[in-house]
This record gives sequence, C-alpha cells and structure tokens, in this order.
Amino acid sequence: MSVNLPQLRAFLAVVDAGGFSAAAAELGMSQSAVSHAVASLERELAAPLLVRAVPARTTALGERVLPHARRAVSAARSVARIAAEAGGAMTGIVRLAATPTVCQGMVPGLLRHWREEQPRVTVRVFEGDSAEVATWLDDGTADAAILIDPPSGPGVLLATDHYRALLPRDHPLAGEPCVDIRDLEDDQFLISPNGCEARIRTIHGLAGLRFDPTHRVRDLATLISMVQAGIGVTVLSEVSRSLIPPDLVLLPLEPRTSRRLVLTGPSARPWHPAIRALAESAAGHPARTA
Repeated sequence: MSVNLPQLRAFLAVVDAGGFSAAAAELGMSQSAVSHAVASLERELAAPLLVRAVPARTTALGERVLPHARRAVSAARSVARIAAEAGGAMTGIVRLAATPTVCQGMVPGLLRHWREEQPRVTVRVFEGDSAEVATWLDDGTADAAILIDPPSGPGVLLATDHYRALLPRDHPLAGEPCVDIRDLEDDQFLISPNGCEARIRTIHGLAGLRFDPTHRVRDLATLISMVQAGIGVTVLSEVSRSLIPPDLVLLPLEPRTSRRLVLTGPSARPWHPAIRALAESAAGHPARTA
C-alpha cells in the first residue's frame, strides 16, 4: 500500500470544504486533480472514503481515516518547519506580480501554502497584464513573478494551464465532454484583450476559423457576467475554474492548447533570498498538477 501526503491533503480539503469544487479552490488545484487524488487514495485503501453528495461527507471508513490523515498532514508540516528553523528560516518581504486570472485563480492557494510553509516571508501581490508583469520584474517593481510561457531559464513550473470553452449551463453544447471551437462559430464570441488573446487567436487559426470577436471586455468578472447573461461565449484557461459560477460550465476545448505558468525571479539581477525558498516550497504545491 502506498498512501501519500497529496492524497491525504485532497481528502481533508474535500471534507473540510464540503465538496470537490470548493476543495479545488482551497488547494489551488483543478477539480479533476482533486478527484484523481481522492480516487487514488480510495483505490489504495480498497474502499470509498467519501459519499459523493452535496455536501460531500465521509463514509464509515472515511470517518475512521480522518483523524489519522489530519495527524499525518500536521506532522509533515511540523517536520518542514523544524527543518526550516534548523537551517535558518527565510524572512523578508517579496513582491509578487501576476496577471488577473492567475491572481484570482491560483495566487490565493499559493499564499495559503506559503503562509504555512514559509511563515516568516511576507508576500505582497501586484496584479497587471502580461506586459506589465514582465516590465515590473525587469525594473525591480516586483521581486518575483508568475510568467506565462517564459523562455527557458530558472524557475518553477506551477501548472500546465489548458484552455477551456466557457458556456452557459443551458447552452446546447454544455453537456458535451469536449467542445470543438468550430461548433461555436455561430455564437457571439467574447474576448478579454490581454495576454490570452494571442493564444485564443491561435486556437481559431488551428481550427481554420477567422478570429472575429463580437465584444472585447477588459475585466474578467465582466466577461464572466456577460456569458452568464447569454450575450455570448468565450475561452478561458483552466486556472479560472474556481471563479466560474454554478450556472456556467468550463469544458475541454478542441483544438487543444495550453500555457505554462512559471514562478521565477529577475533574469538580470540576483534573486531576493526568500524567492528561492518560496520557489522550492511551490515546487511541491498541488498547483503544479493543475
């Protein structure tokens, strides 16, 4: 039998949050990654731990496993803290820059993780578009950044972030396991003119479609509200999943494409000492599997 900490963390998050979607938001993971972690734990134990209901609840076995899982995760955190104290824990303030989608969909989970793993490091977040984030990292406004598809170099891959179709739940294609962007050609298409537009344009090109959005909306919340109102459909990345209200669905999209989200420091000057500690900590964070 091989039970690991990510499985136990996912199980605890579902119990505490009351469901897989809420647990995914709490952990900074995709819902499918949480489901996979819990299912793999159940396979190892050869029995279900959760009743898949709303809210999710433990089975009799799950109730017995729960206190042991809490102790195991707590012990792992204690070991990490002891090691940090023995080696001289990092301290200081790190200014982290990221795009709005990453800030809203991924950064909260990272901040919670860092607060537990690096309690003496204070992370301050700066939100900007892709060009602003890169500029801030270059000119010293930010000490670190989560960059989208950066050139190869030092850094930690946080997630391979796939693109998805965002549709109203009553859309004719909302029940499909996957949506081909060609099937959305008759829908009004909405777009947020930021770093994602080039990639969404590429998806259209791969499908042989002309990229001709009906509306361009800068604010992500406004874009989501317009889809809710039935004004049109759009394409968002998987990291946005925690922001999607229940009357919308985020579905796999064809042609398939993705982007890399990488935590890194500046390329032209030494990194703040605490950045390396944050990067090493983030390397084991569940967001990497999103």
